[in-house]
Amino acid sequence: MKHLSLVSALILMTFTSCNTSKNTTNSSNELQGEWVLTYISGPRIAFDGLYPDVKPTINFDVKEKRVFGKNSCNNYTGIFVIDGAKISFKDSKMAVTMMACPGNGDGVFMNMLEKIDSYSVVADGKTLTLEGAGVALMRFEKK
Repeated sequence: MKHLSLVSALILMTFTSCNTSKNTTNSSNELQGEWVLTYISGPRIAFDGLYPDVKPTINFDVKEKRVFGKNSCNNYTGIFVIDGAKISFKDSKMAVTMMACPGNGDGVFMNMLEKIDSYSVVADGKTLTLEGAGVALMRFEKK
């Protein structure tokens, strides 16, 4: 009997810990404002090597469904499509300034945006994760 109680308690703690670690929300209003990139998947170059001087930003105007920011070197602007936890920049037709940029961090950023299909915001509202095919591709902190 003691063994059964212990097993039950462990199972309960496992389910409880799984639920608390996924403390995310998907209210589009939480996207509102400016976010600074802290992680990007894919390139073999270190994050600080891609963005040595200026980290990319993304700003959401949820009411207008507009997105804009700086890809580390150039400014960009466009629209986004959102439906619950799904988000897409693919049909945005981003307008991007064309300054000559050192390295290729700006291109990596813009290419990665096209792969995004969902998002999550940690419940404290300070971390935004943009995902593609269930994998975290970009992570931002609220500015």
